Amino acid sequence: MTVVGPFGLTVRDQALEADVQAGLAAVEEGLFEATKSDVPFITGAAQHLVRAGGKRFRPLLVMLGAQFGDPHAPGVVPSAVVVELTHLATLYHDDVMDEADVRRGVPSANVNWTNSVAVLTGDFLFARASQTLADLGPEAVRIQAEAFERLVTGQIMETAGPGEGRDPVQHYLDVIAGKTGSLIAVAGRFGALMSGADESAVSILTQYGERVGTAFQLADDVLDIASDSHESGKTPGTDLREGIPTLPVLHLRMRAASPDGTAEDRALCELLDGDLTDDARHAEALAGLRAHPALEQARRDTVRYADEARETLRPLPDCAAKAALSQLCDAVVHRAS
Repeated sequence: MTVVGPFGLTVRDQALEADVQAGLAAVEEGLFEATKSDVPFITGAAQHLVRAGGKRFRPLLVMLGAQFGDPHAPGVVPSAVVVELTHLATLYHDDVMDEADVRRGVPSANVNWTNSVAVLTGDFLFARASQTLADLGPEAVRIQAEAFERLVTGQIMETAGPGEGRDPVQHYLDVIAGKTGSLIAVAGRFGALMSGADESAVSILTQYGERVGTAFQLADDVLDIASDSHESGKTPGTDLREGIPTLPVLHLRMRAASPDGTAEDRALCELLDGDLTDDARHAEALAGLRAHPALEQARRDTVRYADEARETLRPLPDCAAKAALSQLCDAVVHRAS
């Protein structure tokens, strides 16, 4: 029984453990190779977040998905590198938009250098991901392009906000399905597809990735409120400070607007509507949300999506990889506990 990868998945099968460990090590080498440049400054900026570590959740999902075919097929590791490079690129851009100071426990690229350098470094990573992707064939290019469109659409939807009469919670769930679920779905799909798994397994692992990806983001929403920077690797309450309406905040606002809403609910909403760049007000808002039932409601939503992901796996043949994917749902939920 061994813990595999920074995400902390416990693998009880020695053959699966060996395959996953070897695959993740190869992905790590591929990430460093793909982020090298003839210009030393670009190499330093591009490898900034690679060196900071991370959960490598998406490559892990590729490796597990590949177990339903040939896990040693030549396209498996490069496809995992593509997905992780794309994810890393979005982090550089996200930190600029969010004006974040910390990412993965280190200064964010925009703080370490400038916003311009962070944006351009993200673009560099997208370019390198595209180069690797081109070698995987036109279907892989199409899959990645469709997912990237969904990812960008989700970001735009978040920026624009829900339209008039649109349920804010459903709008938000649609946003994270695009921003987060789409790329994690590609991880499951690439793992199965590149390993030569049958069409049914490819479809199941794509659906699983979308659902577990949503649960993963909801767990992040909870962590943004409930954790300290040591646990999460980034400044707590970053989304809160930037006025990004994550699920705990949306649940609070719906509760405050309902007939059952209390004066305390409304007072906390007023606090959130104020200037949270003030450290004292920000700390008060964080404390209020940590004690509010809305946070527990968001935790329950995380569990629900994780359970749906687990249920999606039912038609797959019983094996160590299926058990590991099921356990991954528990690991996601545990982050929000």
